[in-house]
Amino acid sequence: MLTLPNILTLSRILVIPPMVAAFYLDKDWANIIACVLFVGASLTDFLDGYFARSWSQQSDIGRFLDPVADKLLVAAAILMLVGFERLTGLQVLAALVILCREILVSGLREFLAEIRVGVPVSRLAKWKTGIQMTAIALLLLGESGPRWLEPEAIGVWLLWLAAGLTLITGYDYLRDGLKHMSTTSVS
Repeated sequence: MLTLPNILTLSRILVIPPMVAAFYLDKDWANIIACVLFVGASLTDFLDGYFARSWSQQSDIGRFLDPVADKLLVAAAILMLVGFERLTGLQVLAALVILCREILVSGLREFLAEIRVGVPVSRLAKWKTGIQMTAIALLLLGESGPRWLEPEAIGVWLLWLAAGLTLITGYDYLRDGLKHMSTTSVS
C-alpha cells in the first residue's frame, strides 16, 4: 500500500528526468524550471519524513527509498552541472567530495544494517543536507536568477561549505561504523 510519505519519496525520483531534460533546453526559463523541480523535490525530503513520523506511517519501503531518492536527485543535479560545465575546475572537486561521501555512507549504512546496527542522522548532517540542497538549487538557477542575488557565486560558496561539512560528517559516520566492523573478515 502506498502511503503519502512513500508517494512523496517516489515523486523525488520522478522529478529527475524532467529536471535533467531542462538542461537540454537553451532558454533561461529552463534553468528556472530545473531549479523549481529540484527545490520541490528537496522539500518532499522533509515532508515525507515529517508525515511518516506524525502519522505513524514509517515503512520498510520508505526506509529504503528515502535515502535512494535523495542520492539520485543530488547525483543527477551534480552530474548535469558538471556535464554542462556549470561547475568547472576546482568546483568539480567539491562536487566529487559530496558524491563520494554519499556513496560511502550508503555502503556503510547497508553494511551496518546487515549486522542490525542503525546509523542515526546527526544534526550536522541535516545542516549539511540543507546547505547542499540550497547550493545546488542556486547553481541550477545560475544566470537566470536575479543579478542582485548572485546565485552562481553564492551557490559555489555554499557548495564548498557543504563539501567541508560532507568531509566532517562522512568521517564521523565512518569512524562510528568502523567500531562495528571485524578486522578479521575480508570479502
